Amino acid sequence: MRAYVFVNVKAGKTKDVAGRLRELEGVQAADPCWGTPDIITVVNVRNERALNDLVLNRIQKIPGVQHTDTHITLE
Repeated sequence: MRAYVFVNVKAGKTKDVAGRLRELEGVQAADPCWGTPDIITVVNVRNERALNDLVLNRIQKIPGVQHTDTHITLE
């Protein structure tokens, strides 16, 4: 299952959060952007349960993360 997770972070935290995102299993890319969102993250996981765990229990708990918006791709 592939998804894009748009991540908004506190000012000055983009580089730190992007680095932490890249360390997470299932994250293929975490690219800082101009505008909103601050980071576009590409994830690839086994199923919805794994996606739920990654977003809710790992990404959203990274210090500096304010908001996420997840978009699951169609296969």
